[in-house]
Amino acid sequence: MTVSSQPSAGIKGFLETRVLQGQPLTSELLAILLVYFVQGILGLARLAVSFFLKDDLGLSPAEVAALTGIATLPWTIKPLFGLVSDGLPIFGYRRRPYLVLSGLLGAASWWALATVVQSSWGAIAAISLSSLSVAIGDVIVDSLVVERARGESLGTAGTLQSLAWGAAAVGGLLTAYLGGVLLEQVSTRTVFAITATFPLIVSMVAWLISETPVEKAPTWTVMAGQVRQLWQAIRQKAIWMPALFLFLWQATPTADAAFFFFTTNELGFQPEFLGRVRLVTSIAALLGIWVFQRFLRTVPFRTIFAWSTVLSSLLGLTMLLLVTHANRALGIDDQWFSLGDSLVLTVMGEIAFMPVLVLSARLCPPGVEATLFALLMSIVNLAGLLSHELGALLTHWLGVTETNFDRLWQLVLLTNLSTLLPLPLLFLLPLASSQTPGGEAAAERGQRPLPAEGRLPAHPATGPGEVALPAGQSD
Repeated sequence: MTVSSQPSAGIKGFLETRVLQGQPLTSELLAILLVYFVQGILGLARLAVSFFLKDDLGLSPAEVAALTGIATLPWTIKPLFGLVSDGLPIFGYRRRPYLVLSGLLGAASWWALATVVQSSWGAIAAISLSSLSVAIGDVIVDSLVVERARGESLGTAGTLQSLAWGAAAVGGLLTAYLGGVLLEQVSTRTVFAITATFPLIVSMVAWLISETPVEKAPTWTVMAGQVRQLWQAIRQKAIWMPALFLFLWQATPTADAAFFFFTTNELGFQPEFLGRVRLVTSIAALLGIWVFQRFLRTVPFRTIFAWSTVLSSLLGLTMLLLVTHANRALGIDDQWFSLGDSLVLTVMGEIAFMPVLVLSARLCPPGVEATLFALLMSIVNLAGLLSHELGALLTHWLGVTETNFDRLWQLVLLTNLSTLLPLPLLFLLPLASSQTPGGEAAAERGQRPLPAEGRLPAHPATGPGEVALPAGQSD
């Protein structure tokens, strides 16, 4: 028995030291990482949703941009989920039952897309329910991460964040290319049916969460007290000023929907190639996480935001070469150009977005960590919704349609330059870095509205062949 247990102990030690960066391997940590892993796995349906809206339902670029913006609504009310979970336990538990329900809701929404949805509004309703499922699960695991991170030393700040993002990125990596390949072989509805099985994993791993039943059921009075605590926290300049900057930084318009139509209708990119793009950008996302973790955790927030925004805006202008076909004059094939462009911009997008999560975590005072963290993420997600709607308006105003891309270059130019507008407000951010002492509750991970797979750090949402969709979309 002793001999046979040694290899097991050695494997566990290796995982804790090398893979988990010093974190103890527990059933709860495994459950948390699996939830994030499933969020990445749900990327299997991203391309299917994009083609479903464009081809099966016949929507225009402006309509797709507007409706997918609506689908991000559940992410703008994350604090409500936190309050409900904290204040209204189910059978005495505040975490497990909500994870179970979120998984079941996600499975039902994807199954609806696979079977009964026939209209654009029905599709957005189902996508929104899927988004709601992921958002609820995300709030729950965020609260668990907050509690675990309290015991972390300053030197390990950001570790849980990196592990969580890494788990989601690995899940996305495994399904990135597969999503495109599947669409070459089966219908979009079949892809939705396959995707419907993954949220059930969340329901199953919920039972791995270590949770003590609440002895006294919270009341509405308790929830009201939490709201008062939250209001007192957000009134502090040290909190609302960075939150305002993050909102403005994320709210600039995006051209993702129009660009998706351009790459598929004009350039003729097929699902299999778009799957290759997703594979490249998933690897690039991991690279961006590693670069931040390895080299940039000690760099002040203002510096990272300033340089990453400027560089990404300039690099984003390379899209003009593709939409004007100037890359062909340079002898660069459309597909190779798209792959290289997506890789570079995805790395930049991850580097720019990681500080958002670390900064948001460090703003949270004790007592309302989970709810305030969810509120800060909701602010970012609300800005993402506004970004989609502004992009839809610009797309419609410029007359970019599923067949007319004459003014797409203007849309690309405007959306890229608009990302520079918040830079004069950098003074709203603290001078600190993610390693500066002073952050009381270092919640080490938060779900962005969209998975980082290219374009710009202000919109780390999609590669050149995808419509931006809610996380688990997610980014």
